[in-house]
Amino acid sequence: MARKSVLLGMSGGVDSSVAAALLVRQGYDVHGITLQVWEHEDDSVATSKKWQERGCCKVGIARHVAKLLGIPHEVVDTRHTFRHAVIDDFIQGYTTGTTPNPCVRCNERVKIHTLVDLALQRRVDYVATGHYARLHDHRGFSVLSRSVDPRKDQTYFLYRLRAEWLPRLLFPLGGLEKAAVWKEAEALSLPVEELKESQEICFVSQGDYRTFLEQEAPHSRKQGLFTDQEGRPLGQHDGIAFYTPGQRRGLGIATGQRLYVHQVQPATNTVVLGPSERLHSECTVADLNMFAPDFPSHSADVHVKVRYATPPNLATLIVLDSSALHVQFHQPQRGLSPGQSAVFYSGDDVLGGGIIQPFPPS
Repeated sequence: MARKSVLLGMSGGVDSSVAAALLVRQGYDVHGITLQVWEHEDDSVATSKKWQERGCCKVGIARHVAKLLGIPHEVVDTRHTFRHAVIDDFIQGYTTGTTPNPCVRCNERVKIHTLVDLALQRRVDYVATGHYARLHDHRGFSVLSRSVDPRKDQTYFLYRLRAEWLPRLLFPLGGLEKAAVWKEAEALSLPVEELKESQEICFVSQGDYRTFLEQEAPHSRKQGLFTDQEGRPLGQHDGIAFYTPGQRRGLGIATGQRLYVHQVQPATNTVVLGPSERLHSECTVADLNMFAPDFPSHSADVHVKVRYATPPNLATLIVLDSSALHVQFHQPQRGLSPGQSAVFYSGDDVLGGGIIQPFPPS
């Protein structure tokens, strides 16, 4: 019987490297694909940098791991798509007062999208990545579910996948703790000292996202007013792109009290500050991607995750129309940021999610 074939996304990190080893061990015909999304590594130029410092996708180490495992490997240039679908979206979000999540958009529009398209073109059975997530069958439908390791679960970044893709996907690490993944890497004699964890925003390699915005979008530096909640001026800011709800550090003003960003108002180029973190009991979520198209039909209680690093919180979803939901949190939330994702869960299963919409002016 012919082996099942798999296209595996290989970034050169520990997770995709161990995923490759596990799939080979399980008997799949594995073909490694590195999607070049940002800068090329030039092997002809001498450098003292380690692999993990040369760019967002470590082509050299992915190629090395593929050779070690005896599987074919290729690089697919997706820089144009990544620029348009992720970086331009990132810049547009920040410069218009929202806080985008590039990892969510990359999986939806570039990484897994490209791999699925390639698999269909080449008649390959499956697509795999090193994400920490699981899939299971429920009444004939594939369901995306949280990984065994709750600290590494990445379903928050995967909720925008198309439902029709799920039967073709494999997540070999979904049933493993991170410690077990490192042990696998060591047992395979992989160069663990080089297998660095992925950074939060792969294309921001110098400084933080503000430095990136200044370089890529100089117009983002547009001074405006800091105000208090009553609209009284408190000082000048550098541009709304550099401030996010809940931010306390880096405001650059002295008022004798600790202040937090409450709201960014692009229409007036204003950043509203307050003496404590703003709490939100509700928000509107649009640009939905729901795995069950008829859910919710009216209202439902679910758990909602509004940031990757925070646990889900109980909330009631109320249908506003076919493209938007009202989310009523059972406990007020801190630092809720328009542009970020709200992901809905029932137990460990992902129901879908959407983008948090801007709040009315304070």
